[in-house]
Formats: sequence, C-alpha cells, structure tokens
Amino acid sequence: MDVSSILDPLNSAQRAAVCHSNGHALVLAGAGSGKTRVLVHRIAWLIQAENVSPFSILAVTFTNKAAAEMRGRIESLLGIPASGMWVGTFHGIAHRLLRAHWQEAELPQNFQILDSDDQQRTLKRLIREMGLDDSQWPAKEAQWYINARKDEGLRAGQVKLYPGQKNDAHLLQMIEIYKYYEALCQQAGMVDFAEMLLRAKDLWQKRPDVLQHYRGRFQNILVDEFQDTNSIQYDWIKILAGDSGRVFAVGDDDQSIYGWRGAKIENIHQYTKDFTPSETYRLEQNYRSTGNILNAANGLIANNTDRLGKELWTEDSEGELIQVYSAFNEIDEANYIVDNIQQRLNEGYRRSECAILYRSNAQSRVLEESLIATGMPYRVYGGLRFFDRQEIRDVLAYLRIMTNRNDAPAFERIINTPTRGIGNKTLEVVRTTAREQNMTLWQATLSVIENKVLPARAIGALQAFVDLINEHAELIANVSLSEKIEHVVHHSGLEAYYEKEKGERGRARIENMQELVQAGVNFEAEDWQQEDENMDELSAFLSHAALEAGEGQADEWDDCVQLMTLHSAKGLEFKQVYICGVEEGLFPHRLSAEDPVRLEEERRLCYVGMTRAMENLTLSYAEKRRIYGEDSYPTPSRFLKEIPQDCLHQVRVTGFAKQASGYAGDATSSYSETPQDENGLNISLGQRVLHPSFGEGMVMNYEGEGRHARVQINFEEVGSKWLVMEYANLSLA
Repeated sequence: MDVSSILDPLNSAQRAAVCHSNGHALVLAGAGSGKTRVLVHRIAWLIQAENVSPFSILAVTFTNKAAAEMRGRIESLLGIPASGMWVGTFHGIAHRLLRAHWQEAELPQNFQILDSDDQQRTLKRLIREMGLDDSQWPAKEAQWYINARKDEGLRAGQVKLYPGQKNDAHLLQMIEIYKYYEALCQQAGMVDFAEMLLRAKDLWQKRPDVLQHYRGRFQNILVDEFQDTNSIQYDWIKILAGDSGRVFAVGDDDQSIYGWRGAKIENIHQYTKDFTPSETYRLEQNYRSTGNILNAANGLIANNTDRLGKELWTEDSEGELIQVYSAFNEIDEANYIVDNIQQRLNEGYRRSECAILYRSNAQSRVLEESLIATGMPYRVYGGLRFFDRQEIRDVLAYLRIMTNRNDAPAFERIINTPTRGIGNKTLEVVRTTAREQNMTLWQATLSVIENKVLPARAIGALQAFVDLINEHAELIANVSLSEKIEHVVHHSGLEAYYEKEKGERGRARIENMQELVQAGVNFEAEDWQQEDENMDELSAFLSHAALEAGEGQADEWDDCVQLMTLHSAKGLEFKQVYICGVEEGLFPHRLSAEDPVRLEEERRLCYVGMTRAMENLTLSYAEKRRIYGEDSYPTPSRFLKEIPQDCLHQVRVTGFAKQASGYAGDATSSYSETPQDENGLNISLGQRVLHPSFGEGMVMNYEGEGRHARVQINFEEVGSKWLVMEYANLSLA
C-alpha cells in the first residue's frame, strides 16, 4: 500500500499525530475523535513510511477486546498478519516476557497463573495456616491490600510505614500476610495478575542484558488509554523506553475515571516532563455526538482544574436539546424512561440503541422492574441483574433457610458465608450423614452435633450456625417484610463481611443490600396471595425474587435495552442515552462531596456518560428517592447547573425543582392528558375522591399531567397529602 492510503482517511489533526517524526508524542484524543484509528494508522505509517519492522513495534492497551480490535484493523489496513506482532494488554505482554525469560525471572518453566478466585482461595488457606481468624482477616481484604501494593510497585519488604503507622497492628499484620503470601507463591511457582507486571519490571532491573535486548528491539512503543495507567505500568513503560525509545501515548485526561482501582491521572500530566523531547497533539473533532451534546459536555468538564485542555466540536448538526426530567420519585423516573424508550422505538430506533446509565448498581432494581412490567427485553451490560448478584442471593438464602430449614441450596450457600470456621471436611461429614441416613442437610447437622462425630471445634462452629438461624428466625417472625430483610442484612454478618471488601465493589455490595430492604418496602404480596391465600408475605417475596432471577436477561446479541453503570459505559456509544439519578449525594456520589480530587473524577465520569450519546441524551433526577434503605429529598446535581442552560430542555420542572436548581427553562411536559390514575380515572380540581387507605377527600391541586401527575388531596381523616396518580388507586366519591 502507498502512504496516501494511510493518510487520506484522516483529518488534519489525526494526520499530524500519525506523521509525528522526532521524539515522543502525547495524543490527547477526545471522546469519539478516532483514537483507535490514529493508533492503527500510526503503526501503518511506521511500517510503510519509516520502514520499521512490524516485529519491532510494541503496542499496549488495557483490554483483550481492544487489543483484538487493534490487531484486526492492522491486518485490514496493511494486508499482513498481525499475529506475530507484540500487540496486547499490559498483562498479556508481561506474561509473554515471563514465559520467554522464566529462568532470568527466577520462575519455574511451568509457572502457574492465579486468577482472582485462585488468589483468594490461596490467601484464605494461608491466613488459616498462620493461625489467624479468617472472619477477622478476610481473604478479600488481604487480596485488595496485596494487589494495591503490587500496583504501586512495592514488595512486602518495601512497604514504608509513616510515623503514625508504626504501631498500627492491623497494617503490620497485613504486611506480614503479604510476606507469607510472597514466600508461598515463590515456593509453589505461582504468579497472580498483579505480580506479572511487578515481576516483569523486576526482570528489567535485575537483568540489564535482557532490558537492553528489548530496548534495542522495541524502539517504537505505543500506549492506548494512557490516562488509565497505574504506577507500575507507567514505570514499566518508562524503563523500557530508556533514552532511545519513542513512546507514542494516546489518552484523554478528561476520561480518567478509574482512580478507585489505582489509575493515576498524574501519569498523563507527568508525561511531557518524563518523556522529552515530546510534542502534544489534540484530537478535538468528534464523529459521534451532536453539537448540543458536545457543547454541554464541554461546559461541564471546563469546571475541572489542571486539565491539559481541549474543546470537542463536530461538523454535524446541533441536534435535539438535552432532555432534563424532574421525577417525583425513583419509580416515576424509571417509568418515564421506559415510556420514552417506547417512543424512540416507535420512531424507528432499535432497543439495543438505547442505554440507561446509573452511578450506583443499586439503582438498577427499580429500572429492571419497570422494564419487566412492560415486557421490554433488557440486558445488564458487564454485570448481573439485581436478584442475581452475589450479596442479594446471600441475603435471600438466609431468609429462605429461616423460612424452611430443609432448603439445601440455601444451606450450602450460607453455611460458611461469612466465614465461621466450617471447612470442607466438616461439610463433607454433614453431606455424608445426610446421604447415608436419608436426611436433609439441616437434619444431618443436628445429628452430627448430637452424636459428636467431629472434633469439639467443628461441633462448636456448627452449633453456632444453628443457633444463629434459630435465634434470628424467631426475632423476625412478627415484623414487616422490610424489617425482616433489614434484620438479616445487619445481623447475619453479611454487612460486616462485605464492608471489608475495599473499593467501589465493596461499597456497591452494601448499597445493593440496602436496596433489597427497599424492595421489601415496595413489594405487594396480594398478586401472589391470589394464587395461594395461605402464602405469607416473606414466601411471596422469595418466590418473586426467584422468578426475577430465573427469568434470565436477554442474550448478548439480542435486540434489548442496555443497562449499565457509568464506569461500564466507557468506550461504548448509543443513539439514545439516559443518565438517571443526577442528584447531589448520588451523582456526584456522597463520598466525593468534601474531596476535590474525587469530585473532579465524578465530573469526568459524568462527561464520559454524556459523550456516549450519539443523537439524544436525557438526564433525570428525583425529588424524593428511597435508596440505600433510606428516604431522601435530594437537590439536583451541581453537574446540571454546570451545563450551559441553552443546551437543555426541561421536560417537567416543579416549583421545588426550579427553586433547587435555579433553572429558568420552560416547564413543559411530554404528556398531554389530564391527571389520570392506573385505572384510567381522570380528575379535576374540586372533585371528591375515595382512597382505599385515607378515605374520602377533595382534589386541591395538581402538577404534571397524565399518569405521571402528582395530586394534592385534602382527606377528611388524615389531612392533606400529595399522591402520584399512577399509584393512587382513586375512585369517585
């Protein structure tokens, strides 16, 4: 191929970056600006124009999917196989190095790779062998600590203690666990994921001959998603490049959203200081979104400080204004979104072209319920449906066994969750007893305890489990469904267990369990009790949860609505995007309110979410939200105020919402009907109505229209109340 075929498809900014000649290059590639194209065409340029061997180019990215896409594009553009090229993830490249240089890396030739589950099981066994109580020293917490230190490039012996930490018994014990774990892995020839990069860096430093070989070979190093590099990855690239290698880094500091898992935005800011001489290129022409979406995103991200700076623009039309919906509550919000998706489908959109994004996993439950109620297929991208999630299944298993002691799957699930000293040997005795004596697992446990067929310690652990279930089953017998769930969350040990799982994932598990409590508040057992009048509320709820989980989400390739967290949305695009829960305390998350660094990452996360939208973007918030098990009356997110107001269209703004947000936009609605309840009853001011719980009253006021309207009724017995028409169940007096 000739050089023109490499350059002709590019715009002027892309072309300048691809043709970069001397020294290093930092390419600031805005959302939708064609960064993968630039990387691939840069590789083609090196091979065709600079006569660089394909086998002397190292291209590193973060996911196997991205690496496969890059290889595919290289093959398509150049017409040569990319299989022999060094194009892969950081871990993939490091693994390739260690396999080639296992002796120099002080590893056995057939060293074993530990995945996350293997690592956790290994740590669990080691903690017990150290004589530590694994309920006090959970393997998950040790795993998080060890991997975080490795990502910082630190061995156990290199962890520095600050003056205030030298008497920290917990920290000192963690370091000791790390030391034992290092020794065990070295002895057994095991390498975990975090170790791969650290061991590869050690290889560079301990064996200068190996380093010089690869420095001579890889004179051109290309790094994708540079803003997502952590300390060890940055050091690894810097060491390999040395004084002679050229590092072509592509990234976007405005899309750095993984600080919670070790990514350091400082790396992209430090680039021009550590890699000299260098030149910076900005890719600002966007090929994805409309002008209004880009103007809104630019206005939002401009509120962050210490940016490298760029301004996205498009040659396409301005497009529709961004829709902002002020919901009465989270149910109204979910129903509005699902109704709006149906409108888009009527306009010719496919379901797969619509995505609902949320800050917290716990928000998905109400959205899923609304989608299921309307029969709209959906898929939780990169995650599990609400009732399929591990922590939710754990809570439900406790409730199930408190309802039915002979529930074997529930017994197996929670007998040692959280860990309580009941190991596989003890369980095998229980299973054997059950099988030989034709008993349930619960009955077999009682038999094993009574006949003392195990050592005293094992008998004590089983007895403690039996006592826990019996005691708490009695305590929750006469309380409401939501109180039953809340009791199990707090007293089963699950809450404390998952609180020890550090980072975003642990926090999400706690929030999901709190949301399960709210599911109990909202649950209506009447539909189930019509089928079986003897079914109690808890049994009905457990049946509901089982069917919700068993229904299964749509397959990956089905035409279905996409649900995902904002973090999961990075790198994707959809014609219609909904970002829900745009409220203070939820987005930005409450933990970032007093932390300027976290707040700026939250703003970048919002920027990433907004720039996923190609044609239409809807932002929504609720005046009242029941989340994490508590009622809140949030104010609209500061992010809404930071977006230029001429980019926004207010779908429904109440007096409350106007006052809270400072909006000056019009207060129009997408609904044209008068207030109407679920039975189709239309009402008017002054009309007398009946409510099944509050009795007779008069309609005094309303706001909004149609099913989603909210009405104020002065009831004779309980006074004035505001009700959402869709759920009011009113009749004429």
